[in-house]
Amino acid sequence: MRKNTSYRVHVQNTDQNEVDSVNIENGAMMRTDDALYMGHNGQNVIVYPQGGISSLGWARYDDTEYVGSQDTLDLADGVEVVMPNNAGNVVKSHSSIEFYDSITQKILGVNENDTYITTVVFKMRTPNANQTHLDLRFVGDGEIERISKVIPFYKGNDTIQSEHEIFQYYTDTNFVQNGVEIRIKAHGGTAEIWDVIYFIQRTQNGSLS
Repeated sequence: MRKNTSYRVHVQNTDQNEVDSVNIENGAMMRTDDALYMGHNGQNVIVYPQGGISSLGWARYDDTEYVGSQDTLDLADGVEVVMPNNAGNVVKSHSSIEFYDSITQKILGVNENDTYITTVVFKMRTPNANQTHLDLRFVGDGEIERISKVIPFYKGNDTIQSEHEIFQYYTDTNFVQNGVEIRIKAHGGTAEIWDVIYFIQRTQNGSLS
């Protein structure tokens, strides 16, 4: 008498476009060249590989509007604005990644309890370095409001200074639903910024933890 010890289940082979657009059914599975997906609680989550190319990853978003020291964004003293980044140039570790919306100019979160590292790079200068600094902060609902940074001008008046700031955070429900802005303000005098780049890394997938 023969006895089966395993059962083969056929999983539909597809591409990333169909995974992103299909009606999600709990338990339904699909396979692309990069990952195995399963419908779970209204999302297509990656069940293999955990921590793989589509599960985690990175994206770089470059502003192409304010580029070069002759084409800068002027910051008035005490006036807060959204950090300019039109994402005119984008490089990603995988095509499925969307960590920033250039229309709303908001940083995005994929799942609740994801963790991210975001690097903000730009150039800046001011005519009065002794009295002026920049205030940079994340603006949204909830705990993300704690992330902020005071940026001095170390190099002196009218001298170009390169800035490279790294922020680590997790995403809560408000972050995932509404996104988060990065805002900047000159304090004590006027200033200029340009060559803005966001480099966003998703370091943990909350749906798999």
